[in-house]
Amino acid sequence: MTFRKNFLWGGATAANQCEGAFDLDGRGLANVDLCPVGEDRVPVITGQKEAYDFDDKNFYPAKTAIDMYHHYKEDIGLFAEMGFKVYRFSIAWTRIFPKGDELSPNEKGLEFYENLIDECLKHGIEPLITITHFDFPMNLCEKYGGWRSRKVVGFYKNFVRTIIERFKGKVKYYLTFNEINMILAAPFMGAGLSFKDGENQEEAMYQAIHNEFLASAYATKIAHEIDPTIKVGCMLNSGVIYPATCKPEDVFEAQKVARDNYFFTDVQVRGYYPTYKLRELEKKGILPEITDEDKKILRENTVDFISISYYTTKTVTSDKKVALSKSNLQKTIDNPYLQRTEWGWQVDALGFRTTLNEIYDRYQKPIFVVENGLGARDVADENGYVDDAYRIAYLREHIKNMKDAVEIDGVDLFGYTTWGPIDLVSASTGQMSKRYGFIYVDCDDFGKGSLRRTRKKSFYWYKKVIASNGEDLD
Repeated sequence: MTFRKNFLWGGATAANQCEGAFDLDGRGLANVDLCPVGEDRVPVITGQKEAYDFDDKNFYPAKTAIDMYHHYKEDIGLFAEMGFKVYRFSIAWTRIFPKGDELSPNEKGLEFYENLIDECLKHGIEPLITITHFDFPMNLCEKYGGWRSRKVVGFYKNFVRTIIERFKGKVKYYLTFNEINMILAAPFMGAGLSFKDGENQEEAMYQAIHNEFLASAYATKIAHEIDPTIKVGCMLNSGVIYPATCKPEDVFEAQKVARDNYFFTDVQVRGYYPTYKLRELEKKGILPEITDEDKKILRENTVDFISISYYTTKTVTSDKKVALSKSNLQKTIDNPYLQRTEWGWQVDALGFRTTLNEIYDRYQKPIFVVENGLGARDVADENGYVDDAYRIAYLREHIKNMKDAVEIDGVDLFGYTTWGPIDLVSASTGQMSKRYGFIYVDCDDFGKGSLRRTRKKSFYWYKKVIASNGEDLD
């Protein structure tokens, strides 16, 4: 077989996109709660429009989402029916520390996640926890300006120590930050950053990035001290960068854009700032203060593995006159050789293999693919069944290329979780109609519906894929 016997097949979700129950059992207000669906979403998540509380104009999908807070046993039961070996989920920081800066945790929040973990273990499913999947306490945004402040690192350390001590012996795998490089594309959603008029936004983002690097390294240190068997990973929004032509200027532009992404893993995997980024930030006058203690923490607490999301690739050009695609937060130009999804994301299965090779060649560390999937406008029949053959086709081709990366190219890969195994709120658009799941949830873009869960055609297909350890993709 291509994949190791204990290969971790499963699915991935995020607290703010599925749990709902935003104000129950002591949970505090988070940045992700304030990201509306509709025209205000992009200005809010990019930090251009301040949002410190709900307004009457917008609908906020994270408030209710698919109410997994009350349906988690049913949902995990469905995951178990598919044969999941692993379930990746995140912890809402404000369920544990509602304001973020308390000394003592909220017991109700800890109980919820412990029960969720126990439910996974009951079904033989390994929990993989994302410590922070964009969730950030609004109290810390208002008091400290989000991840701009070094003080937040201390609050994060307290959060991390609390959950790892509580779940010791039950959870073997943690990710420190979800898609850490998304700070550059969505600063408020990614790091709680809203910008003032005249502020140097790039300087604020790189200060926040440095503080998240420190927090990630401290989390790795804390986890290994509490339980040396725990494996801690970083997480990158990935995808190979193509030059539009073989013109040298285009090739160099592609290298520059790729470095903007790999900078994040360079620091977390290698333990130091790469020279190319130091030079760039120094030249711009925005290099964060990096103390000798910072350098020591980063150097001595690198991650055990690399996790990635993969949905699409990007194409770039040095010609500033070429129009950029507006379909994605990350800038790209149209690639004429690729088809596009309903939301304009370019579909590139071979690019998945290329990306895996590029990352493994660069770092020689184990890789875990923790997000890959197709967002589509599913139409359910009267029984809630969806014939999503298009999703099966997408995943089949991506898994084939993932197999080639392992079998032919020698990439060290130990797990694959699709995004998301059950329909949930889209991070980029806030819509429920942009569906990814094997399980259909009766809920529309404005929270209306019965929330009934039903199995799609892809549910049965993925069950077969897992049972055959990726050998049966028909």
